[in-house]
Amino acid sequence: MGKDNDQEKTEPATSKKREEARNKGQVAVSREIPSVMILLSALGVFLFGGGWIFSQMSGFMAGYFGGLHTLHIDDLQTARSLLASIFGRVGIILAPVMLAVLIAGVAGNVIQVGWLFSTETLQPKLEKLNPLTGIKRMLSLKTFMETVKSAAKVVLVGSLAYVVVNSRLDDIPGLMQSDVAEIVSFVGQVSLRIAFYICLALIVLAVADYTFQHWQHEKELRMTKQEIKDEARQTMGDPKVKAKIKRLQREMSMQRMMQAVPKADVVITNPTRLAVAVRFDPDTMDAPMVLAKGAGHMARRIREAAAEHQIPMVEQKPLARALFKSVEIGQFIPVDLYRALAEVLAYVYSLRGKRQA
Repeated sequence: MGKDNDQEKTEPATSKKREEARNKGQVAVSREIPSVMILLSALGVFLFGGGWIFSQMSGFMAGYFGGLHTLHIDDLQTARSLLASIFGRVGIILAPVMLAVLIAGVAGNVIQVGWLFSTETLQPKLEKLNPLTGIKRMLSLKTFMETVKSAAKVVLVGSLAYVVVNSRLDDIPGLMQSDVAEIVSFVGQVSLRIAFYICLALIVLAVADYTFQHWQHEKELRMTKQEIKDEARQTMGDPKVKAKIKRLQREMSMQRMMQAVPKADVVITNPTRLAVAVRFDPDTMDAPMVLAKGAGHMARRIREAAAEHQIPMVEQKPLARALFKSVEIGQFIPVDLYRALAEVLAYVYSLRGKRQA
């Protein structure tokens, strides 16, 4: 454990760890991007539909306040009906704004991390109650950057509002002679201008914040070399165990192959480097089959088994090489080798006939 802790996390995170972090809701996301998109969407709605919203709201308020003298609220049910009517009408008027804000807020997160829903961050954890962990989190670089970002936003918004309002100070005294519509129009123009400049400033801030969040996320995901080795071992299995399994599989395969050598009709050799055991039964086989083959040490074992069981061995270098390279164990030989092998088998059968005679 101490050895793992001493290692520095210098390696980029593996795809497996990234996937696990994503499933837990640990992704690089900036809160400023949804905020900017919400502000831009609201600004766009007010810019292109503000006139309709203002006229609808003005007509509603004029009709409502103009008929106040006719209202009679006698009981709680009447009051509820009146409030429901007011909120319903206001909701319909502001629905374009609320819908645009909702879509922008969702889109601001989706474009960063895609569709992701995780309950991991909502689950209660005892370490969150640890005061030392809380203090460490408060003094972290991420918390410091959040504080700097919040202060920067306050300074930006305040400065931009001051600059825009200060540029229109000369127009304010003239509003004393204007009607309500002109005053509202002036306030709307100034407000939209302030919001526009704030959006531009927040876009720059959002880009910087996303860059920092991505860098911080990558830093938190970094792994030690030992962690990568442990993950590879868990994912792919222990290399030592895999090597042992492969060795056992080879040994079992060789054992089965050597058990098949006594069934061969002939062993074709190179003469010492290669050995291929072939069997052909005209009654049950359509073509000759390779029962065993080997090179070097395995070839020597095949020859020893053939000698022990009195299997004929024929030296045919080209045929031995062709069979060894092109035919796997348990497969029938290809057509282009039929003639060469037929000559060998004919020779073997002739020897067998002489022995029987």
